[in-house]
Amino acid sequence: MPYKIAGIDVHKKMLAVVVADVEKDEYEFERVRFGSVPEELRRMCSWLLEQGVEEVVMESTAQYWKPVWGYLERFWKPGCQPGEEGNGRAGVLHLAQAHSNRGRRGRKRDFPDAERLVKRLVAQELVLSFVPEPTQRLWRTVMRRKQQLIRNRVQLQNRLEALLEEAHVKLSSLVSDLLGASARRMLKAMAEGEKDPAVLAAMADKRLRATAAQLCDALEATSELNPVYRRLLQMVLEELALLEQQVGQLEQEMASLLRPHEDEVKRLAEVPGFGVDSAQQIIAEVGAKAASFPRKEQMSSWVGWCPGEEESAEQNKSGRSPKGNRNMKRILNQCANAAVKVKGSIFELLYHRWIVRLGHKRTIGAIAHKLSNIIWLILHRGVRYEERGPAVSQKARQARTTKMIKELRKLGYRIELSNMQPAVS
Repeated sequence: MPYKIAGIDVHKKMLAVVVADVEKDEYEFERVRFGSVPEELRRMCSWLLEQGVEEVVMESTAQYWKPVWGYLERFWKPGCQPGEEGNGRAGVLHLAQAHSNRGRRGRKRDFPDAERLVKRLVAQELVLSFVPEPTQRLWRTVMRRKQQLIRNRVQLQNRLEALLEEAHVKLSSLVSDLLGASARRMLKAMAEGEKDPAVLAAMADKRLRATAAQLCDALEATSELNPVYRRLLQMVLEELALLEQQVGQLEQEMASLLRPHEDEVKRLAEVPGFGVDSAQQIIAEVGAKAASFPRKEQMSSWVGWCPGEEESAEQNKSGRSPKGNRNMKRILNQCANAAVKVKGSIFELLYHRWIVRLGHKRTIGAIAHKLSNIIWLILHRGVRYEERGPAVSQKARQARTTKMIKELRKLGYRIELSNMQPAVS
């Protein structure tokens, strides 16, 4: 029974497509070249259907594979039917990581690369990437764009500090947050032309540790500040306002997209070290049910927070973690560092128990591995987090619950206080 597999070498303007019957002893490839515009992609899907192709494998070339994958999902995959023998792989799309399809030096050509994809797929020599469903890919796009804007905000803060230092305004030496309420009021007035250091110092909040005399000394240069610096400062503040507006819009957009999965967001947010934002990021990366990972070990391996196994002669040569998904590694690293600071949690207990032997970095990695397993249990099995650490005071428990409710309501989620369960039991 023939079983055909197509290999696609993806480029920005061109696709090199080959098809072969892998049931034969020697592969006979049929080669066709297509463009990457929509009309050509639809024509390619029709051609694959005419050829009776049941699997397609392509290389993850930059971002150019995404429209090809999307058109195959729409116009090819629904039309594929399993063969008479009931092959369960019929209609499957594969995305291969580029390094696993690398050829010998000097052998880089379009059609041979596509043929190599097919051969290595059959031989199970390719490293395949996890590609979620279209809805989850949209979640990822929104959350990753939000994280990029947050990184831009941090860069903007650094540029603002450099500008103030160049202008001899030493405000960052006295305030802990240069973008906090007190600092913003002073910076806005400074950009609008205020020259009196005493007036600027009076705008600081009463809880600011710096005294009025210290602030006046730090802001002394504003009395003779060049107008160019004021205009540059105004531009930075306007850019900051735009970034924060866009972040807020993305937060509301993500809350709207995850409205059907409110319960999963709430249950994840109950875990120490987590919050509403980190819960949304996790769901965007692994899915609302973590359905793509039948076992928690598979998810930990995909994330990359798990010990490696490089064994020879019954000796472990290396326990380094794999690269994994860099976005999930970042999220779990941040959550692990926050979880060990939650008083009375099991993570605080484990941190103090392991840090003497492992050190901070490896201890955080071990706690991130535990958090990965907890995420899988919460999403895959639909359970709630139960604290197993030392007793936590009722006051701390209530403060955490109140904070979480406030964050959820800010994003438009409905919270029934009678149904809220404490994060610790």
